[in-house]
Amino acid sequence: MRYDINQSNNKKKYLDPERVAMLDSISLKAKMVVEGYIIGQHRSPYHGFSVEFAEHRSYEPGDEIRHIDWKLYGKTNKLYIKRYEEETNLRAHLILDTSKSMTYSSGKISKLEYGSYLLAALSYLMISQQDAAGVVLFDESIRSFVPPKSTSSHLNILLNTLDVKSCGVDTNIEPVLHEMAEKINKRGLVIIISDLFDNPNNIMNGLKHFRHNKQEVIIFHILDKNELEFNFNSRTQFIDMESGKNITTEPWHIRNDYRNLMIDQQKFYKQQCGLNQIDYVPLYTHDNLDKGISEYFSKRQKLS
Repeated sequence: MRYDINQSNNKKKYLDPERVAMLDSISLKAKMVVEGYIIGQHRSPYHGFSVEFAEHRSYEPGDEIRHIDWKLYGKTNKLYIKRYEEETNLRAHLILDTSKSMTYSSGKISKLEYGSYLLAALSYLMISQQDAAGVVLFDESIRSFVPPKSTSSHLNILLNTLDVKSCGVDTNIEPVLHEMAEKINKRGLVIIISDLFDNPNNIMNGLKHFRHNKQEVIIFHILDKNELEFNFNSRTQFIDMESGKNITTEPWHIRNDYRNLMIDQQKFYKQQCGLNQIDYVPLYTHDNLDKGISEYFSKRQKLS
């Protein structure tokens, strides 16, 4: 098999979120990110799947006798065949924070855009592999919920849902996590994409609810590098994007305390997630998108 190096390099560039932003539709963005990832791996990821009962239909001459539902025959005195459909090994709920703080950007890509690209690519991958994907958008409450399915037509629904035109204001993560933990009635994978700008202890309480219900969990903690490094050099007005509160100060007055606070927060999440067997993955809006996809595949392989 001959490998077109120019085509490979051309597609791998779409792992760069700034390149992805130039594409028109969310479906094209998802497709190009996935193709760029697969080319970078030099292989196509694949997972097997099982079968699940779907529905009955009337018996017809030539049907295999082993598919006859004899219990139903005993009740109805009619012959019915059990029809089956492919069932995935994985059911995933992808939960995206669409609160106002996610729209922050110090460059060309906001946290919300980055999270949307990652989620779209993961949805595309899952359904391409016969896995079932569902999407949840939230701010202070759940704004959209599309339950998991694995059909190609379902992918279009997911991607249209992810094409976020507006965002919420406030963030209230814990009750959203509790609500989703109660909604999900089958064990599977929960992926949360957020800047986690809320009370860390409250967030962990919500995450523990998923683990109590035997769900596997990945947290993609999305930040802009300026939110961690605080590279402001002159007198600056800082405005809370959710509450509207503001403060004007010389950045050097608060830089060390701020940086230490952010580092301590990341350490807290890493430690607490580790204790609860939750995968914690910090990502920055300048990171190539293959980093998040690789973390997903690492988790996916463990669940196979």
